[in-house]
Amino acid sequence: MYPEEKSQSFPADLQPEKIKHLREYLRLAFKRKGLLLTVVSITVLISLLSVFSQTPVYTASTKLLVEKNTDISQIEGFNGYMMWDPDFQATQLELLSSFNVALRVVRNLDLDSKYKEHFLRQQRSAPALLDRLRNAVFSFLTKTFAAFEEVISPYLSAEKTLQPLPAVAQAGKGPAAPKKEVEQIAAMIQGAIRVEPIRDTKIVNLFYTHRNPEMAQLITDGLVQAYIDETLDIKTSTARHTLQWMTAKASEEQKKLEASEKALQEYMRQHDIVTVENRLVVLPERLSGLSKELSEAQTKEKEYEAVYRQIETTGKNYTALEAIPLFASNAVLQNIRAQLLTAEQNVRELARKYGEKHPVMKQAMGEQRVLHNELRTEMDRIAASINSSYELAQIKVLDITAMMEETKAELMQMNEHFVQYNILNRAKEMNRTVFDALSSSIKKTDVTAQSMDVKIWPIKKAELPSSPSEPNKKRALLAGLLAGLLGGLGLVFFLEYLDNTAGSGQEIEDRYGLTVLGSVEDLSSRKHNIETFVRDNPLSPTAESYRLIRSGLLLSTPEKPPQVMLITSMVQQEGKTTTVKNLAHILVQNEKKVLIIDCDMRRPRQHSMFGLVNTYGLSSYLSGNVDAQQSLIRQVPDSQVFLITSGPVPPNPAELLSSGKMTQLLQETRASFDFILLDSPPVQQVTDSLALGPLADGTVLVVRAGKTTYEMLDSGIKRLREGHSHLLGIVLNRLKKKHADKGYYGYYSYSSHYGSYSSKGERKKKETKQEES
Repeated sequence: MYPEEKSQSFPADLQPEKIKHLREYLRLAFKRKGLLLTVVSITVLISLLSVFSQTPVYTASTKLLVEKNTDISQIEGFNGYMMWDPDFQATQLELLSSFNVALRVVRNLDLDSKYKEHFLRQQRSAPALLDRLRNAVFSFLTKTFAAFEEVISPYLSAEKTLQPLPAVAQAGKGPAAPKKEVEQIAAMIQGAIRVEPIRDTKIVNLFYTHRNPEMAQLITDGLVQAYIDETLDIKTSTARHTLQWMTAKASEEQKKLEASEKALQEYMRQHDIVTVENRLVVLPERLSGLSKELSEAQTKEKEYEAVYRQIETTGKNYTALEAIPLFASNAVLQNIRAQLLTAEQNVRELARKYGEKHPVMKQAMGEQRVLHNELRTEMDRIAASINSSYELAQIKVLDITAMMEETKAELMQMNEHFVQYNILNRAKEMNRTVFDALSSSIKKTDVTAQSMDVKIWPIKKAELPSSPSEPNKKRALLAGLLAGLLGGLGLVFFLEYLDNTAGSGQEIEDRYGLTVLGSVEDLSSRKHNIETFVRDNPLSPTAESYRLIRSGLLLSTPEKPPQVMLITSMVQQEGKTTTVKNLAHILVQNEKKVLIIDCDMRRPRQHSMFGLVNTYGLSSYLSGNVDAQQSLIRQVPDSQVFLITSGPVPPNPAELLSSGKMTQLLQETRASFDFILLDSPPVQQVTDSLALGPLADGTVLVVRAGKTTYEMLDSGIKRLREGHSHLLGIVLNRLKKKHADKGYYGYYSYSSHYGSYSSKGERKKKETKQEES
């Protein structure tokens, strides 16, 4: 690893996300401006077609004051806080735009006879563009539902009929009962009503839209009167039906109340309810005490049961018994354990002096056995005691449970009469409550029957509309333009998000910590041959791009420029071979000798680009078929560029390139040439470049803009670094204008300032003009 490569940037997945500036988003939009303009144009065109296909309509409006009638506050029992109703306004707005109000307008104004042509004739008129489209879709859905019904009908049971299909299919067969003309006109009026409350007021705006401005004005005023009439009709009808129903219901409830009172009195005399009620106080207290005792007994039983289960599980395992908390905390056992511990220590001390058969030793061991037996006997006694306590706890629980059952039975027997009493008493109170409520409601309804709950007052009459309200062409055009712009930008940003190819030099540097030496224009759209363009046009912007790359290479390493440079790429067709040739032409312009070694022995192209034969070359030398390396080097005519061709394709290129003869060849040629360029195969496909990397002073990666993905670069750069290749930088090849970063590459600004030389004739003409001036 070279020193300058130690401070590398983080991997792509670990890098902190950079904040994008507005100019970056503008660059993305300019990059795909064709797509953006297409989306905007299509959206605006659709908006214009929609606007011009609509028929102009006119909207008339009026204002209404709608509030509760405060005059009814004078009735008996009125509470001012009850006047507030959060649903009042919403209810009135729905009523104002209801079908009944529209139907009343039709009948009040005789719209079905006098103005019939303003409503029903427009249905028979030629449909507009959008109507024809809607009718076509409607017809298609109708036929689809009909075909579906024919397919599934044989499989349905004879008893079951097919359920009605949606309204679309139903309409295809025709409605069961066609609506009357009055109802049709009322439905059309209801659909054109719009109601908007004015915030923080009791005033409501009423709008009606129609194709005829006079009809819009007439119906708007008619809606106000129809709404007032409908509100009065609802009030009087409701009050009349309410009084009739409450009077009949009150008579029934009065009879039920009298019957329930008589039944309650008779039951109290028969069962002495007062005595039963006094005795019910003692039994619940006794039952509560027994319940408390039972809970305590059950708790004790569970405690004994837990210890008993532990003892039963361990059996005669005295070591496990000692781990049970009851045995561990027993004072007698603790005393025996202390004596046993002392005896064991005594035995160990005597064992150091005497043998096992010594009388003193036997006596000590005997005392130890006695203590062991006492410990086990005491543990057996405790276990038996726990067993007895557990059995006694079980018996106590059973006894208390039996006493509770007896008390419950006695209490249930005493409760039977009192429960029936409560039932009869509740029935009586319920009947009384219903009867009292009905009596009070009858009085209130009778008082308020002649008053109106809602106060409606028209503030201004509807005026004749002077201009159409729809379509609003400016608003539609603006909406279409905005929608297209937002949709186009969204599509542009989405495509940019999906684009994972290397196209930004700044992003490459941030991602990998490598210097982008320069960029080369994509000349494929201009029908130029990049292999000869730099040689034929030395003053062109493309040649200047290679000069920038040359400057970057000469300054890429400290102390002195790299002499041996490996040129490679990730995959094929990225332009590494062309880059080697053009870079050699630029390097020799400073009176330097440049040697190109075609190390791509799998698909060699350098010999064909320079017009040389490839009967022998690098593979011949490395395999021992050519002894002297001087015979390999051939000079390109009229140039200081020298070339070692690849030679015949060998079966093992990687092994030949990693051999000692390749190292020897580079060492011998270093003294004769200023720069040595190694053209190697792509990194992702073979390992030849990995073998050449340590032999070169530095490696240059050729990346094709808009083609090479970051996944390729991630794995390729990782392999090169693991192979100890010193990466000098990256050449961004075949860069198109939409991939260029504003402010990062100087190519396009340079091109726009100096112009482009596309041929020898233009270059000579330019030079002649400069000499004359």
